[in-house]
Amino acid sequence: MLENIIESNEDSQLKQYYSRYGGFWVYPEMLDFCYLVNPYFNRSKIMDEMQDHFRMLVSEYPAGINVNSRLASNCWHVKTDYIIPGNGAAELIKELMANFKGKVGVIRPTFEEYPNRLDCEQVIPYIPRNSSFRYGVDELIDYYENKNIDTLLMINPDNPSGNFIEKEDLHRLAKWCETHNVRLILDESFVDFSQGFRNNSFISDSILEQYPHMCVMKSISKSYGVPGLRLGILCSADTDLIAKMKKQISIWNINSFAEFFMEIFPKYQEDYDLACEQFIQTRKDFETELAKIPYIKVMPSQANYFFLEVLPPYTSKQLSAILLEKYNILVSACLAKKGIEVNRYMRIAVRSHSDNARLVKAMRELIIICYGSYNDIKRVFEIYSSFARFWQQSS
Repeated sequence: MLENIIESNEDSQLKQYYSRYGGFWVYPEMLDFCYLVNPYFNRSKIMDEMQDHFRMLVSEYPAGINVNSRLASNCWHVKTDYIIPGNGAAELIKELMANFKGKVGVIRPTFEEYPNRLDCEQVIPYIPRNSSFRYGVDELIDYYENKNIDTLLMINPDNPSGNFIEKEDLHRLAKWCETHNVRLILDESFVDFSQGFRNNSFISDSILEQYPHMCVMKSISKSYGVPGLRLGILCSADTDLIAKMKKQISIWNINSFAEFFMEIFPKYQEDYDLACEQFIQTRKDFETELAKIPYIKVMPSQANYFFLEVLPPYTSKQLSAILLEKYNILVSACLAKKGIEVNRYMRIAVRSHSDNARLVKAMRELIIICYGSYNDIKRVFEIYSSFARFWQQSS
């Protein structure tokens, strides 16, 4: 039966879901663990206020790039000339990469939206030489020292590996880039999920001015839990670049809902911080339970997802197909990621305690399917007793 599930769904149902970039509300019973957003902030009062103004926001034009730049400046506390809001980070990535020529250092596996905007010969990949895809600043500097790159892409925390470089080390990398005339693109879309998140961002006037060629990208979808708004920001003290990009994008590049979100967000900053703290604890609890699953290896993460190595007898594609068919749970099999062995890794989001418990329950059931029975009955009792406590706390 298990083989039939795998055979019938690997290339049909998975393809159906993986061909979409969202819109999963048409599958209300499915639990989406590809969904990389904060499950807690979008439950706060900010959503109630936006709902109260729904009719107005639908029927009115947004104010345009100049006003929205001032709103973004107020939200993220940088000069108006240093920031540009976009229709999601994706719009800004497209425009940013179109402005750069030459070789670009890319750490793989990565978020492919960046290298997809480049010619293949422009990409100079660095792949960590370890099974957990950990790397640090020293490894990057050593590798790129003689590669003659013009730009270096750094996603921190990284996607999908979850690798995180501390702020002090990031300063060393930024200084190296300035010294070697390399433009650093720092994507910190997931930084607010990291331990000590209040002090981890490079989005500040003083830091941007310290590294005037650096660009800092941030998706608002992720930690703010509002992917439907389509909102992102790009920050840089390179005012010529920011001014040029503001002319390149549409004057109404973001909608009224995203604009209103920026208008009211500052008064909900405390709610946001509390939501991020709650998330960090949820991730810790989730990691503890995932570590007990014998057929996966969990990589440490400072983001809102875990990168998993799938161990025999499963492959990532098989496990993803089974979770979807048997439990209606969608995960990312990372089949299109470059720099990793195909069918060996997967990425799962960190959701709420109750959602995480549902995935853990499914994966525990697959232990029995996978191994048949345990020799050590005591170990079975310990595993399921632990899960029962976790499930009870989450209910």
